[in-house]
Amino acid sequence: MNWIELFQPGTLIPWLLGMVFGIFVGATPGLTATMAVALIVPLSYYLPADAGLAMIIGVSFTAIFAGDIPATYLRIPGTPASAAATLDGHQMARKGKGLQALYLNLCCSCVGGMIGVILMIFLAPQLAKFALKFSSFEYFWLAIFGLSLSALVSAGNTLNGILAASLGMLISTVGLDIVSGAQRFTYGKNELMDGVQFIPVMIGLFGLSEVLRNLWQPSISKSSQDHLKSTKSTRIPFKSILKNLTERKRLIGQSALVGTVIGALPGAGADIAAWGAYGLAQKTSKSPEEFGTGSDEGVIAPTSANNAAVGGAWIPALVFGIPGDAVTAIVLGALMVYDIKPGPMIFEQSGPQVQSIFAIAFITQILLLPAGWIGIKTFDKLLQLPRHWVLTAVVVFSVVGAYSLQNSMFDVYVMALFGLIGFGLELLAIPLAPLILGLILGPMVEKNLRTGLIKTEGDWMPFLTRPFCLTMLTVLLVIFMLPTLSRLFRQKD
Repeated sequence: MNWIELFQPGTLIPWLLGMVFGIFVGATPGLTATMAVALIVPLSYYLPADAGLAMIIGVSFTAIFAGDIPATYLRIPGTPASAAATLDGHQMARKGKGLQALYLNLCCSCVGGMIGVILMIFLAPQLAKFALKFSSFEYFWLAIFGLSLSALVSAGNTLNGILAASLGMLISTVGLDIVSGAQRFTYGKNELMDGVQFIPVMIGLFGLSEVLRNLWQPSISKSSQDHLKSTKSTRIPFKSILKNLTERKRLIGQSALVGTVIGALPGAGADIAAWGAYGLAQKTSKSPEEFGTGSDEGVIAPTSANNAAVGGAWIPALVFGIPGDAVTAIVLGALMVYDIKPGPMIFEQSGPQVQSIFAIAFITQILLLPAGWIGIKTFDKLLQLPRHWVLTAVVVFSVVGAYSLQNSMFDVYVMALFGLIGFGLELLAIPLAPLILGLILGPMVEKNLRTGLIKTEGDWMPFLTRPFCLTMLTVLLVIFMLPTLSRLFRQKD
């Protein structure tokens, strides 16, 4: 494959336009990376293979990064993978370090994405085979592990985090029973047959609740406005960012590796990867108490992981035709159009096309730097508007984002309801992020639990005795017991 061909105008222009589109969609709450790819795929059919693949890959990577921009400034994740960025990124913005957080975020997204792509190139067959061996028993514990991490790393009491995750799982049971097809908690509403939609819930919890909180405590609103506006005069020297990256190179590598591995597990996705990397970073940090208060490490870990997970998700998609996430599920259809047949023989049958995918994915990480910088500066200018204008815009985008999902006012009502719920939970010091992850992973937990029990005719032992299951259970017990054991050892000393 000739890399020079990728920089021909016929390929480069659609590529850059796709990345700009990804920045816009990712930074708009309610418009997810999956939606961006779904919208761009039909357009790619009219382009040559390299140009079409460049558009798709460019959109997927830039949308994941761009979701961190409103997560940092407004505490509204632009995409589900950005939920972890609300913890420390937003706290840094409130301290007047919003630009620093986002520049650090951008660099880590590029580096993490590069590591993910390199691992995809060299480790695809091995990691894909490992993921392919997973059964319902392993997926059950993977989902439980993700939920447990979200509860442990959330700000405040761990018990409150577990309560929020349990509430999210309870909400996920609304709709049709996955085994019998019976209706559960629908109360005669046809709109609830498919369950409570994730996007309106996310917008309500993180968007509308923030507006309500500012109306409830105007002093906080003015303080937040001053903090965010102060970023306008903040200059972040390149040397400062480079020094920070150099000092945290172990954390970046660790988080990117976690993101790639989790991304390669079908159904896991960048959101679980971000939480997993955040949890591991906190447990291995010399200053774990700073997480959730505006820690650099709390920004670096999830942003390095979520872009690496995008590369990881391509591993099972290419080698076995199994989508690693919703984005690659859409991409599989596009590959068929270009006569690329995913499977074990893809490297022999479609070697040049696969090499093009690898090259495009790697170069996209480099192009992400200027594209992301433009996105950050544009969004930063918008935030210099008066605070009440910004809050009004948040409400408008929240309503539009919720309505655009299915062109349904019912989703707007759901968004409003969860805005009130989110406001109430925050007054009670109950974190919101575990609730979101509980809603995402709830169906995965239920499906794999019930599937496993059906296979074993009610026998729980395979959930406890299979090697991976036993390993995950042991790790969870150690993580939960670690704080207690640490206190006991300190008392003895």
